[in-house]
Amino acid sequence: MTSSHNLALAPQSALSELTRYLESRQGAAPVGDLEKFERDIHAMCAAVEREAVAEELAKLDVDVPVIEVEGVTHRRVLRCEETYFGAAGHLRVMRSQYSTREDGERAICPLELRAGIVEGRWTPLAAKQATWAVAHLTPQESEKLFEMLGGMTPSKSSLDRLPKQLSARWEENRRRFEGQLRASQSIPESATTVAVSLDGVLVPTMDGQRLEKRAQAENEGKETRGPAGYKEAGCATLSFYNAEGDRLSTVRMARMPEPKKVTLKSMLTAELAVVLEARPDLKIVKVADGARDNWTYLRELPEGVEVVDFYHAAEHLSAAVKAAYGETSTKGRSQFEKLRHVLRHDVTGAEKIIRSLRHLRDRHPRSGKLAKEVRYFVCFRQRCKAPPGGVPTAGRAGRPSRRQRGRRAD
Repeated sequence: MTSSHNLALAPQSALSELTRYLESRQGAAPVGDLEKFERDIHAMCAAVEREAVAEELAKLDVDVPVIEVEGVTHRRVLRCEETYFGAAGHLRVMRSQYSTREDGERAICPLELRAGIVEGRWTPLAAKQATWAVAHLTPQESEKLFEMLGGMTPSKSSLDRLPKQLSARWEENRRRFEGQLRASQSIPESATTVAVSLDGVLVPTMDGQRLEKRAQAENEGKETRGPAGYKEAGCATLSFYNAEGDRLSTVRMARMPEPKKVTLKSMLTAELAVVLEARPDLKIVKVADGARDNWTYLRELPEGVEVVDFYHAAEHLSAAVKAAYGETSTKGRSQFEKLRHVLRHDVTGAEKIIRSLRHLRDRHPRSGKLAKEVRYFVCFRQRCKAPPGGVPTAGRAGRPSRRQRGRRAD
């Protein structure tokens, strides 16, 4: 595909091929294999898209001997075809490169700058689709997904490199980018409360050296159970609520891997400072699980109500009940639902939960797990109080709603 290609004039264009095929199907018998027909149509439409995008991409090229960029003269050093990843597949276009010819100075490509080509290979849409896929799937799974969908077919290695390259660029300019994002965000006018939430989860990593760490623990005579080879992914949110308790919007942040969530905490602090500068009238609610490090940080923020999020509290309650009644006990499930309702709706629910769990602990004095969960609720009893009148919004199918989860990051 070169810059001289013209959709309207090329006799063998993909658009012509698609038109002829559709005309041949008029009045024809039904297809015998609908899946093959659908794949063929999709492939032909993708070919039309590739031609159209390549045509527009080629128009962004600059082909002159000399250009000036921000007052600096650049001379053309190369003109050749290049392949780019488009959402519909590979795009071949002719483009020029320019350089100041100074040692160590990289050549620039006006076409790529004007088109917003990402990391020298990807069109903006293709880059968005690829990074979204890899954010939800592994690079190998993403490769198979794109093969199944048709259109672009990036390799596993290309899909693996792209987010790493983008991450490196983000880190280089993180403070500036975050400032621009904050400037573009708006606080809902009807907001009366801002909930500040912090959490973390251990996730397995490819470079976690899991087997080596387990072997080292065994050699040192330590237990080999536990999250060897895992690193912490931190997540944080600022959520805005109206007077009725409805969530209006949420700002989400995340970092990994990072011990103690140092950078994430600085990001959350900066976000909250900007919010309070604009809306000092907002009531602050601090939400987290029982991790000591989270509360050490949250206490350093401006004064506000402290709450253990319902999702985590219910998890601890479930663990306590299972320790007493067993994992699959029908009576245990019934008791959990009863106590969960008390914890969620009763203003004195935390005290009632502690009394109930202490009773179970006395009946099962050898259960270390049950004793541990009793200590959890005793420690956080002041942060486990339900609001007067209960919680107005119910969760689905026994699970807490997003609101009851204290805006735990998705």
